[in-house]
Amino acid sequence: MKKKEQESNLEEENIQAENQENLTENEGSDEQASTTDELAEMKEKYLRLYSDFENFRKRTAKEKVELIQTASAGLIIDLLPVIDDYERALANAPEGEISEGIQLIFSKIQSVLQSKGLKELPAKGEVFDAEIHDCITQFAAPTETDKGKVIEVIEKGYTLHDKVIRFAKVVVGN
Repeated sequence: MKKKEQESNLEEENIQAENQENLTENEGSDEQASTTDELAEMKEKYLRLYSDFENFRKRTAKEKVELIQTASAGLIIDLLPVIDDYERALANAPEGEISEGIQLIFSKIQSVLQSKGLKELPAKGEVFDAEIHDCITQFAAPTETDKGKVIEVIEKGYTLHDKVIRFAKVVVGN
């Protein structure tokens, strides 16, 4: 009987050992599955963060370029009335060496402003365009072909990097 008891005890111990091994294997596969899930989740978070960072980098680079382009916009806008006065002075100045010197200086100022992106809007003789022109008044057109066209420019209009910073004040033929 002792032998039978020992054999049954051995069988029970073997069964318990097998169950323990199965439990350990199940726990190991559960741990592996959870680790795999965590890894996939971390990879997804990494890709999202990387994408967000790339978008941030592109946005800041674009903002930097725009800032550089428009940094001088305030100064250029403030200089426009001075340029208008300069043009009126040159138009009414008597001919001579001083007039030529002033013209040279004015040409340099214009070239510097053009290099910064300032462009004069086309006006006289053009068809009226509300996107770039500001109609001050309308007069009878001298000819039929001048109807709806700009007859006279009161104040020049300008763009800075293809953005209108001052509309041209014009007289339109009616």
